Amino acid sequence: MKLFRLLRVMRMIGWLSPAALFRLVNAIYRSGVNLLALLRFAAETYGDRTALADEQGAYSYRELYVRTNKLAALFQGEYGLSRERRAAVVCKNSAALMQTIVAVSSSGADICLLNPEMSGDQLRDMVVDLAPDLIIYDEEYRMKMEQIGCSCPSLLRVQEIEGIVRTRRILTRFRPSPSGKLVLLTGGTTGKPKQAAHRPSLFHYLNPFVDFVVRLKIKDAHAAYIATPLYHGYGLAVAILCFVLGMKVVLQRGFDALKACQLVREHQVELMNVVPSMLYKMLKADADALTSLKCIACGGAELSPKLAEETLNRLGNVLYNLYGTSESGLNFIATPEDLRHNLRTIGHPLTGVRVRIMDAHDQPAATGEIGRIHVRNEWSAADHNEQWLDTGDLGYVDRDGYYCLCGRADSMIVSGGENVYPLEVEQILLTHPLIEDAAAIAVPDEVFGQRLKIVVVPGCDADVALSEEALRGWLRDRLARYQMPREIEFVDELPYTPLGKLDRKKLGEIGREYRR
Repeated sequence: MKLFRLLRVMRMIGWLSPAALFRLVNAIYRSGVNLLALLRFAAETYGDRTALADEQGAYSYRELYVRTNKLAALFQGEYGLSRERRAAVVCKNSAALMQTIVAVSSSGADICLLNPEMSGDQLRDMVVDLAPDLIIYDEEYRMKMEQIGCSCPSLLRVQEIEGIVRTRRILTRFRPSPSGKLVLLTGGTTGKPKQAAHRPSLFHYLNPFVDFVVRLKIKDAHAAYIATPLYHGYGLAVAILCFVLGMKVVLQRGFDALKACQLVREHQVELMNVVPSMLYKMLKADADALTSLKCIACGGAELSPKLAEETLNRLGNVLYNLYGTSESGLNFIATPEDLRHNLRTIGHPLTGVRVRIMDAHDQPAATGEIGRIHVRNEWSAADHNEQWLDTGDLGYVDRDGYYCLCGRADSMIVSGGENVYPLEVEQILLTHPLIEDAAAIAVPDEVFGQRLKIVVVPGCDADVALSEEALRGWLRDRLARYQMPREIEFVDELPYTPLGKLDRKKLGEIGREYRR
Protein backbone atom coordinates (compact mmCIF):
# COMPACT_ATOMS: atom_id res chain seq x y z
CA MET A 1 0.00 0.00 0.00
CA LYS A 2 2.78 2.45 0.92
CA LEU A 3 4.71 1.57 -2.23
CA PHE A 4 1.58 2.19 -4.29
CA ARG A 5 1.11 5.63 -2.72
CA LEU A 6 4.81 6.42 -3.21
CA LEU A 7 4.48 5.61 -6.91
CA ARG A 8 1.32 7.70 -7.05
CA VAL A 9 3.17 10.69 -5.56
CA MET A 10 6.09 10.28 -7.95
CA ARG A 11 3.78 10.02 -10.96
CA MET A 12 1.79 13.02 -9.75
CA ILE A 13 4.84 15.30 -9.65
CA GLY A 14 6.62 13.81 -12.65
CA TRP A 15 9.30 11.83 -10.83
CA LEU A 16 8.74 8.46 -12.53
CA SER A 17 10.80 9.11 -15.67
CA PRO A 18 14.19 7.34 -15.89
CA ALA A 19 16.02 10.67 -15.69
CA ALA A 20 14.08 11.75 -12.58
CA LEU A 21 14.63 8.40 -10.87
CA PHE A 22 18.37 8.64 -11.57
CA ARG A 23 18.50 12.15 -10.09
CA LEU A 24 16.61 11.01 -7.00
CA VAL A 25 18.82 7.97 -6.37
CA ASN A 26 21.95 10.05 -6.97
CA ALA A 27 20.77 12.76 -4.56
CA ILE A 28 20.14 10.23 -1.79
CA TYR A 29 23.49 8.50 -2.45
CA ARG A 30 25.44 11.76 -2.25
CA SER A 31 23.50 13.54 0.51
CA GLY A 32 21.87 10.78 2.54
CA VAL A 33 18.22 10.27 3.44
CA ASN A 34 17.55 13.82 4.59
CA LEU A 35 16.18 17.20 3.60
CA LEU A 36 19.40 18.13 1.83
CA ALA A 37 18.91 15.22 -0.59
CA LEU A 38 15.45 16.59 -1.34
CA LEU A 39 16.96 20.03 -2.00
CA ARG A 40 19.68 18.51 -4.21
CA PHE A 41 17.08 16.68 -6.26
CA ALA A 42 15.02 19.87 -6.57
CA ALA A 43 18.14 21.78 -7.68
CA GLU A 44 18.87 19.24 -10.42
CA THR A 45 15.21 19.16 -11.47
CA TYR A 46 14.23 22.84 -11.31
CA GLY A 47 17.66 24.46 -11.77
CA ASP A 48 17.49 28.25 -12.13
CA ARG A 49 13.82 28.48 -11.21
CA THR A 50 13.33 30.77 -8.18
CA ALA A 51 13.06 28.71 -5.01
CA LEU A 52 13.03 31.26 -2.21
CA ALA A 53 12.46 35.00 -1.90
CA ASP A 54 12.62 37.25 1.15
CA GLU A 55 13.45 40.90 1.96
CA GLN A 56 17.14 40.27 1.23
CA GLY A 57 16.69 38.85 -2.26
CA ALA A 58 15.82 35.72 -4.22
CA TYR A 59 17.62 32.39 -4.69
CA SER A 60 17.27 29.78 -7.40
CA TYR A 61 16.97 26.10 -6.53
CA ARG A 62 20.57 25.59 -7.64
CA GLU A 63 21.82 28.49 -5.49
CA LEU A 64 19.78 27.35 -2.50
CA TYR A 65 21.25 23.85 -2.64
CA VAL A 66 24.88 25.04 -2.99
CA ARG A 67 24.51 27.45 -0.06
CA THR A 68 22.77 24.90 2.16
CA ASN A 69 25.27 22.13 1.36
CA LYS A 70 28.11 24.48 2.32
CA LEU A 71 26.33 25.38 5.55
CA ALA A 72 25.74 21.72 6.44
CA ALA A 73 29.48 21.05 6.00
CA LEU A 74 30.24 24.03 8.25
CA PHE A 75 27.94 22.74 10.99
CA GLN A 76 29.54 19.30 10.85
CA GLY A 77 33.18 20.40 10.54
CA GLU A 78 33.44 23.55 12.66
CA TYR A 79 30.55 23.16 15.12
CA GLY A 80 30.67 19.37 15.52
CA LEU A 81 27.00 18.77 14.75
CA SER A 82 26.20 15.11 14.18
CA ARG A 83 24.01 12.33 15.54
CA GLU A 84 23.29 12.69 19.27
CA ARG A 85 24.01 16.45 19.07
CA ARG A 86 21.46 19.23 19.21
CA ALA A 87 21.07 22.79 17.92
CA ALA A 88 18.45 25.37 18.87
CA VAL A 89 17.19 28.16 16.62
CA VAL A 90 15.74 31.49 17.80
CA CYS A 91 14.88 33.27 14.55
CA LYS A 92 12.14 34.91 12.51
CA ASN A 93 11.33 33.88 8.94
CA SER A 94 14.11 34.36 6.41
CA ALA A 95 15.97 32.52 3.65
CA ALA A 96 18.91 32.12 6.07
CA LEU A 97 16.62 30.42 8.60
CA MET A 98 15.30 28.04 5.94
CA GLN A 99 18.84 27.09 4.94
CA THR A 100 19.80 26.66 8.60
CA ILE A 101 16.93 24.27 9.31
CA VAL A 102 17.77 22.05 6.33
CA ALA A 103 21.52 22.16 7.02
CA VAL A 104 21.30 21.35 10.74
CA SER A 105 18.77 18.55 10.22
CA SER A 106 20.86 17.05 7.42
CA SER A 107 24.00 17.10 9.58
CA GLY A 108 22.33 14.41 11.68
CA ALA A 109 21.79 16.67 14.69
CA ASP A 110 18.40 17.38 16.24
CA ILE A 111 17.11 20.90 15.67
CA CYS A 112 14.82 22.68 18.14
CA LEU A 113 12.74 25.55 16.77
CA LEU A 114 12.13 28.04 19.59
CA ASN A 115 9.61 30.86 19.61
CA PRO A 116 11.70 34.07 19.67
CA GLU A 117 8.82 35.94 21.31
CA MET A 118 9.19 33.94 24.53
CA SER A 119 10.19 35.94 27.58
CA GLY A 120 13.79 35.87 28.77
CA ASP A 121 12.84 33.56 31.66
CA GLN A 122 10.91 31.19 29.37
CA LEU A 123 13.79 31.08 26.91
CA ARG A 124 16.31 30.43 29.68
CA ASP A 125 14.24 27.54 31.04
CA MET A 126 13.88 26.06 27.57
CA VAL A 127 17.60 26.34 26.80
CA VAL A 128 18.50 24.72 30.13
CA ASP A 129 16.05 21.90 29.43
CA LEU A 130 17.24 21.32 25.85
CA ALA A 131 21.00 21.71 26.54
CA PRO A 132 21.86 22.50 22.89
CA ASP A 133 25.42 22.32 21.54
CA LEU A 134 24.79 25.32 19.29
CA ILE A 135 22.28 28.19 19.33
CA ILE A 136 21.58 30.13 16.14
CA TYR A 137 19.77 33.40 16.78
CA ASP A 138 18.65 36.65 15.16
CA GLU A 139 20.66 39.81 15.76
CA GLU A 140 17.64 41.52 17.34
CA TYR A 141 17.65 38.86 20.08
CA ARG A 142 21.32 39.38 21.00
CA MET A 143 20.42 41.23 24.21
CA LYS A 144 17.93 38.54 25.19
CA MET A 145 20.57 35.86 24.66
CA GLU A 146 23.01 37.81 26.83
CA GLN A 147 20.41 38.39 29.54
CA ILE A 148 19.61 34.70 29.95
CA GLY A 149 23.29 34.02 30.67
CA CYS A 150 23.40 31.21 28.14
CA SER A 151 26.03 28.56 28.89
CA CYS A 152 25.73 26.96 25.43
CA PRO A 153 29.15 25.99 24.01
CA SER A 154 28.56 27.85 20.71
CA LEU A 155 26.48 30.79 19.52
CA LEU A 156 25.97 31.91 15.92
CA ARG A 157 23.99 34.88 14.63
CA VAL A 158 21.85 33.94 11.64
CA GLN A 159 22.96 37.20 9.97
CA GLU A 160 26.52 35.79 9.81
CA ILE A 161 25.36 32.93 7.59
CA GLU A 162 25.11 35.13 4.49
CA GLY A 163 28.76 36.13 4.81
CA ILE A 164 29.85 32.58 5.60
CA VAL A 165 28.28 30.94 2.58
CA ARG A 166 29.31 33.79 0.25
CA THR A 167 32.94 34.31 1.24
CA ARG A 168 34.30 31.57 3.45
CA ARG A 169 35.97 28.45 2.17
CA ILE A 170 34.72 25.42 4.08
CA LEU A 171 37.61 22.97 4.44
CA THR A 172 35.52 19.93 5.36
CA ARG A 173 33.09 18.19 3.03
CA PHE A 174 29.54 17.32 4.00
CA ARG A 175 29.23 13.74 5.23
CA PRO A 176 25.84 12.18 4.42
CA SER A 177 23.70 11.46 7.47
CA PRO A 178 20.05 10.61 8.10
CA SER A 179 17.98 13.61 9.19
CA GLY A 180 18.01 14.44 12.87
CA LYS A 181 14.81 15.05 14.80
CA LEU A 182 12.82 18.24 14.36
CA VAL A 183 11.66 19.43 17.78
CA LEU A 184 8.65 21.74 17.83
CA LEU A 185 7.01 23.43 20.79
CA THR A 186 3.29 23.34 21.45
CA GLY A 187 1.54 26.71 21.43
CA GLY A 188 1.51 27.06 25.20
CA THR A 189 -1.60 29.29 25.16
CA THR A 190 -2.97 27.65 28.30
CA GLY A 191 0.18 26.26 29.95
CA LYS A 192 3.92 25.65 29.60
CA PRO A 193 4.97 24.71 26.03
CA LYS A 194 5.83 21.04 25.54
CA GLN A 195 8.33 19.50 23.15
CA ALA A 196 7.11 17.48 20.17
CA ALA A 197 9.90 15.64 18.33
CA HIS A 198 9.42 14.48 14.73
CA ARG A 199 11.87 12.58 12.55
CA PRO A 200 11.42 13.30 8.82
CA SER A 201 10.43 10.11 7.01
CA LEU A 202 9.52 9.60 3.37
CA PHE A 203 7.07 6.78 4.00
CA HIS A 204 5.46 8.15 7.15
CA TYR A 205 4.63 11.52 5.51
CA LEU A 206 3.30 10.11 2.24
CA ASN A 207 -0.38 10.21 3.24
CA PRO A 208 -0.48 13.85 4.43
CA PHE A 209 1.61 14.86 1.41
CA VAL A 210 -0.74 13.22 -1.08
CA ASP A 211 -3.89 14.48 0.64
CA PHE A 212 -2.50 18.01 0.91
CA VAL A 213 -1.63 18.15 -2.78
CA VAL A 214 -4.81 16.45 -4.02
CA ARG A 215 -7.42 18.00 -1.74
CA LEU A 216 -5.95 21.51 -1.98
CA LYS A 217 -5.40 21.18 -5.76
CA ILE A 218 -1.95 22.81 -5.68
CA LYS A 219 0.09 20.54 -7.98
CA ASP A 220 0.35 23.21 -10.68
CA ALA A 221 0.76 26.26 -8.41
CA HIS A 222 3.84 28.39 -9.10
CA ALA A 223 4.21 30.63 -6.04
CA ALA A 224 3.42 30.29 -2.34
CA TYR A 225 3.45 32.83 0.48
CA ILE A 226 4.31 31.40 3.92
CA ALA A 227 2.72 33.82 6.38
CA THR A 228 3.10 31.72 9.52
CA PRO A 229 6.40 31.43 11.43
CA LEU A 230 8.62 28.55 10.33
CA TYR A 231 9.28 27.70 13.98
CA HIS A 232 5.63 26.72 14.31
CA GLY A 233 6.14 23.70 12.06
CA TYR A 234 2.99 24.34 10.02
CA GLY A 235 4.72 26.93 7.82
CA LEU A 236 7.87 24.82 7.58
CA ALA A 237 5.95 21.76 6.39
CA VAL A 238 4.19 23.78 3.67
CA ALA A 239 7.51 25.32 2.56
CA ILE A 240 9.17 21.90 2.19
CA LEU A 241 6.18 20.59 0.25
CA CYS A 242 6.45 23.61 -2.08
CA PHE A 243 10.12 22.78 -2.74
CA VAL A 244 9.09 19.27 -3.78
CA LEU A 245 6.68 20.78 -6.31
CA GLY A 246 9.18 23.35 -7.60
CA MET A 247 7.31 26.45 -6.40
CA LYS A 248 8.69 29.83 -5.49
CA VAL A 249 8.37 30.28 -1.71
CA VAL A 250 7.95 33.85 -0.47
CA LEU A 251 8.88 34.62 3.15
CA GLN A 252 8.22 37.71 5.25
CA ARG A 253 10.32 38.35 8.35
CA GLY A 254 7.42 39.55 10.45
CA PHE A 255 3.75 39.53 9.50
CA ASP A 256 2.28 42.83 8.36
CA ALA A 257 -1.13 42.56 6.70
CA LEU A 258 -0.70 45.31 4.10
CA LYS A 259 2.81 44.14 3.17
CA ALA A 260 1.53 40.57 2.93
CA CYS A 261 -1.16 41.66 0.49
CA GLN A 262 1.47 43.49 -1.57
CA LEU A 263 3.64 40.33 -1.70
CA VAL A 264 0.68 38.24 -2.87
CA ARG A 265 0.01 40.74 -5.66
CA GLU A 266 3.69 41.23 -6.60
CA HIS A 267 4.51 37.52 -6.83
CA GLN A 268 1.07 36.46 -8.11
CA VAL A 269 0.87 34.00 -5.23
CA GLU A 270 -1.53 31.09 -5.71
CA LEU A 271 -1.01 29.24 -2.41
CA MET A 272 -0.96 30.97 0.98
CA ASN A 273 -0.78 29.48 4.46
CA VAL A 274 -2.17 31.58 7.30
CA VAL A 275 -3.80 31.46 10.70
CA PRO A 276 -7.33 32.95 10.90
CA SER A 277 -6.26 36.26 12.47
CA MET A 278 -3.81 36.84 9.58
CA LEU A 279 -6.49 36.12 6.99
CA TYR A 280 -8.91 38.50 8.72
CA LYS A 281 -6.33 41.32 8.72
CA MET A 282 -5.42 40.76 5.06
CA LEU A 283 -9.05 40.85 3.95
CA LYS A 284 -9.45 44.08 5.85
CA ALA A 285 -6.19 45.60 4.54
CA ASP A 286 -6.57 44.93 0.78
CA ALA A 287 -8.83 42.09 -0.32
CA ASP A 288 -8.48 43.11 -3.98
CA ALA A 289 -4.77 42.14 -3.87
CA LEU A 290 -5.68 38.52 -3.13
CA THR A 291 -7.40 37.64 -6.41
CA SER A 292 -4.47 35.50 -7.65
CA LEU A 293 -4.99 33.05 -4.77
CA LYS A 294 -6.30 29.62 -5.64
CA CYS A 295 -5.73 28.06 -2.23
CA ILE A 296 -5.72 29.59 1.26
CA ALA A 297 -4.59 26.92 3.74
CA CYS A 298 -5.91 28.21 7.05
CA GLY A 299 -4.93 26.45 10.29
CA GLY A 300 -3.23 26.83 13.64
CA ALA A 301 -6.34 28.18 15.40
CA GLU A 302 -10.13 27.91 15.21
CA LEU A 303 -11.65 29.37 12.03
CA SER A 304 -14.77 31.38 12.82
CA PRO A 305 -17.86 30.77 10.65
CA LYS A 306 -18.10 34.52 10.03
CA LEU A 307 -14.55 34.70 8.62
CA ALA A 308 -15.05 31.53 6.56
CA GLU A 309 -18.24 32.89 5.02
CA GLU A 310 -16.69 36.29 4.24
CA THR A 311 -13.64 34.69 2.59
CA LEU A 312 -15.72 32.35 0.43
CA ASN A 313 -18.03 35.18 -0.63
CA ARG A 314 -15.23 37.62 -1.46
CA LEU A 315 -12.59 35.31 -2.96
CA GLY A 316 -14.56 32.27 -4.11
CA ASN A 317 -13.90 28.59 -3.37
CA VAL A 318 -10.27 29.02 -2.27
CA LEU A 319 -10.48 28.53 1.51
CA TYR A 320 -9.36 25.27 3.19
CA ASN A 321 -9.63 24.73 6.94
CA LEU A 322 -6.80 22.56 8.32
CA TYR A 323 -6.67 20.95 11.74
CA GLY A 324 -3.65 19.41 13.44
CA THR A 325 -1.46 19.70 16.51
CA SER A 326 2.27 20.06 17.14
CA GLU A 327 2.35 16.48 18.46
CA SER A 328 0.16 14.75 15.87
CA GLY A 329 0.77 16.84 12.75
CA LEU A 330 -1.95 17.47 10.17
CA ASN A 331 -5.06 15.33 10.63
CA PHE A 332 -8.10 16.97 8.98
CA ILE A 333 -8.80 19.08 5.90
CA ALA A 334 -12.06 20.86 5.13
CA THR A 335 -12.43 21.84 1.47
CA PRO A 336 -14.39 24.92 0.31
CA GLU A 337 -17.27 22.59 -0.53
CA ASP A 338 -17.17 21.17 3.02
CA LEU A 339 -17.24 24.70 4.45
CA ARG A 340 -20.20 25.70 2.32
CA HIS A 341 -22.00 22.67 3.75
CA ASN A 342 -20.98 23.51 7.34
CA LEU A 343 -19.00 26.68 8.11
CA ARG A 344 -17.77 25.23 11.42
CA THR A 345 -16.33 21.98 10.12
CA ILE A 346 -12.71 20.82 10.04
CA GLY A 347 -13.78 18.40 7.32
CA HIS A 348 -12.69 14.79 7.13
CA PRO A 349 -9.61 12.90 8.36
CA LEU A 350 -6.61 12.44 6.09
CA THR A 351 -5.84 9.03 4.66
CA GLY A 352 -4.11 7.02 7.37
CA VAL A 353 -5.63 8.99 10.28
CA ARG A 354 -7.78 7.08 12.73
CA VAL A 355 -10.07 9.18 14.92
CA ARG A 356 -12.14 8.46 17.98
CA ILE A 357 -14.14 10.86 20.14
CA MET A 358 -14.37 9.81 23.77
CA ASP A 359 -17.00 10.95 26.27
CA ALA A 360 -16.48 11.82 29.94
CA HIS A 361 -16.54 8.11 30.83
CA ASP A 362 -13.80 7.30 28.30
CA GLN A 363 -16.32 5.58 26.03
CA PRO A 364 -16.89 6.30 22.32
CA ALA A 365 -19.19 9.31 21.99
CA ALA A 366 -22.40 9.01 20.01
CA THR A 367 -22.96 10.93 16.77
CA GLY A 368 -23.40 14.61 17.64
CA GLU A 369 -22.11 14.11 21.20
CA ILE A 370 -19.16 16.27 22.26
CA GLY A 371 -16.05 14.48 23.51
CA ARG A 372 -12.25 14.55 23.49
CA ILE A 373 -10.64 14.04 20.09
CA HIS A 374 -8.05 11.25 19.91
CA VAL A 375 -6.03 10.53 16.78
CA ARG A 376 -3.64 7.87 15.63
CA ASN A 377 -1.30 8.17 12.62
CA GLU A 378 2.21 7.37 11.42
CA TRP A 379 3.57 10.91 11.39
CA SER A 380 2.82 12.01 14.95
CA ALA A 381 5.48 12.78 17.56
CA ALA A 382 4.17 9.79 19.51
CA ASP A 383 5.49 6.31 18.74
CA HIS A 384 4.02 6.43 15.24
CA ASN A 385 0.75 4.47 15.10
CA GLU A 386 1.42 2.42 18.21
CA GLN A 387 -0.74 4.55 20.49
CA TRP A 388 -3.65 6.95 20.51
CA LEU A 389 -2.83 10.61 21.07
CA ASP A 390 -5.22 12.78 23.06
CA THR A 391 -5.24 16.14 21.25
CA GLY A 392 -6.72 17.96 24.25
CA ASP A 393 -9.43 19.34 21.95
CA LEU A 394 -13.17 18.79 22.12
CA GLY A 395 -15.32 18.02 19.13
CA TYR A 396 -18.03 15.90 17.58
CA VAL A 397 -18.96 14.27 14.28
CA ASP A 398 -22.36 15.10 12.77
CA ARG A 399 -24.74 12.79 10.92
CA ASP A 400 -23.12 13.60 7.58
CA GLY A 401 -19.68 12.59 8.83
CA TYR A 402 -18.30 16.13 9.19
CA TYR A 403 -16.06 16.75 12.20
CA CYS A 404 -16.40 19.98 14.19
CA LEU A 405 -14.34 21.56 16.98
CA CYS A 406 -15.70 22.82 20.30
CA GLY A 407 -12.49 24.26 21.74
CA ARG A 408 -9.92 23.04 24.23
CA ALA A 409 -10.97 20.53 26.88
CA ASP A 410 -9.38 22.65 29.61
CA SER A 411 -11.49 25.67 28.58
CA MET A 412 -14.83 23.92 29.16
CA ILE A 413 -16.65 24.97 32.32
CA VAL A 414 -19.49 23.43 34.32
CA SER A 415 -22.19 25.97 35.17
CA GLY A 416 -25.04 24.75 37.36
CA GLY A 417 -24.34 21.17 36.28
CA GLU A 418 -24.33 22.01 32.55
CA ASN A 419 -21.28 21.79 30.29
CA VAL A 420 -20.53 25.14 28.66
CA TYR A 421 -18.07 25.46 25.77
CA PRO A 422 -16.62 28.97 25.38
CA LEU A 423 -15.79 28.42 21.68
CA GLU A 424 -19.47 27.85 20.84
CA VAL A 425 -20.40 31.14 22.50
CA GLU A 426 -17.51 32.94 20.79
CA GLN A 427 -18.57 31.70 17.36
CA ILE A 428 -22.13 32.92 17.94
CA LEU A 429 -20.85 36.32 19.12
CA LEU A 430 -18.78 36.69 15.96
CA THR A 431 -21.91 36.50 13.81
CA HIS A 432 -23.13 39.79 15.33
CA PRO A 433 -22.80 42.54 12.69
CA LEU A 434 -21.40 45.06 15.21
CA ILE A 435 -18.76 42.74 16.75
CA GLU A 436 -15.24 42.54 15.33
CA ASP A 437 -13.76 40.06 17.83
CA ALA A 438 -14.88 38.26 20.98
CA ALA A 439 -13.75 35.79 23.62
CA ALA A 440 -15.40 33.96 26.52
CA ILE A 441 -13.69 33.12 29.82
CA ALA A 442 -14.74 31.49 33.07
CA VAL A 443 -15.42 33.48 36.25
CA PRO A 444 -16.59 32.15 39.62
CA ASP A 445 -20.24 32.33 40.59
CA GLU A 446 -21.69 31.83 44.08
CA VAL A 447 -24.80 30.05 42.80
CA PHE A 448 -23.71 28.16 39.67
CA GLY A 449 -20.05 27.53 40.51
CA GLN A 450 -18.81 29.07 37.25
CA ARG A 451 -20.26 31.28 34.55
CA LEU A 452 -18.95 32.98 31.47
CA LYS A 453 -17.65 36.47 31.11
CA ILE A 454 -17.47 37.68 27.51
CA VAL A 455 -14.92 40.18 26.27
CA VAL A 456 -16.00 41.99 23.11
CA VAL A 457 -14.22 44.18 20.55
CA PRO A 458 -16.91 46.33 18.85
CA GLY A 459 -16.56 46.92 15.12
CA CYS A 460 -14.92 50.27 14.38
CA ASP A 461 -17.17 50.83 11.34
CA ALA A 462 -20.40 50.39 13.26
CA ASP A 463 -22.89 53.23 12.70
CA VAL A 464 -24.37 52.75 16.16
CA ALA A 465 -22.73 51.97 19.49
CA LEU A 466 -23.13 48.46 20.84
CA SER A 467 -24.58 48.48 24.36
CA GLU A 468 -24.52 45.70 26.94
CA GLU A 469 -28.32 45.73 27.17
CA ALA A 470 -28.75 45.39 23.40
CA LEU A 471 -26.17 42.60 23.22
CA ARG A 472 -27.84 40.65 26.03
CA GLY A 473 -31.17 40.91 24.23
CA TRP A 474 -29.57 39.61 21.01
CA LEU A 475 -27.91 36.71 22.86
CA ARG A 476 -31.11 35.54 24.60
CA ASP A 477 -32.48 34.35 21.26
CA ARG A 478 -29.30 32.44 20.45
CA LEU A 479 -27.88 31.01 23.69
CA ALA A 480 -29.20 28.58 26.27
CA ARG A 481 -29.86 29.99 29.72
CA TYR A 482 -26.72 28.41 31.19
CA GLN A 483 -24.59 29.89 28.37
CA MET A 484 -25.63 33.47 29.09
CA PRO A 485 -22.72 35.57 30.38
CA ARG A 486 -22.55 36.90 33.90
CA GLU A 487 -20.61 39.95 32.70
CA ILE A 488 -19.84 41.68 29.40
CA GLU A 489 -16.73 43.82 28.94
CA PHE A 490 -15.93 45.96 25.90
CA VAL A 491 -12.25 46.36 24.99
CA ASP A 492 -10.20 47.80 22.12
CA GLU A 493 -8.46 44.51 21.27
CA LEU A 494 -7.93 40.93 22.44
CA PRO A 495 -4.52 39.40 23.26
CA TYR A 496 -3.04 37.08 20.64
CA THR A 497 0.16 35.05 20.60
CA PRO A 498 2.77 35.64 17.85
CA LEU A 499 1.29 32.55 16.16
CA GLY A 500 -2.08 34.26 15.87
CA LYS A 501 -3.83 32.19 18.54
CA LEU A 502 -6.05 33.77 21.16
CA ASP A 503 -3.88 34.04 24.28
CA ARG A 504 -6.08 32.37 26.87
CA LYS A 505 -3.48 32.79 29.62
CA LYS A 506 -3.77 36.57 29.31
CA LEU A 507 -7.53 36.27 29.03
CA GLY A 508 -7.42 34.27 32.26
CA GLU A 509 -5.80 37.25 33.94
CA ILE A 510 -8.92 39.24 33.08
CA GLY A 511 -10.94 36.59 34.89
CA ARG A 512 -8.61 36.80 37.93
CA GLU A 513 -8.99 40.57 37.99
CA TYR A 514 -12.73 39.99 38.09
CA ARG A 515 -12.35 37.74 41.15
CA ARG A 516 -10.42 40.44 42.99
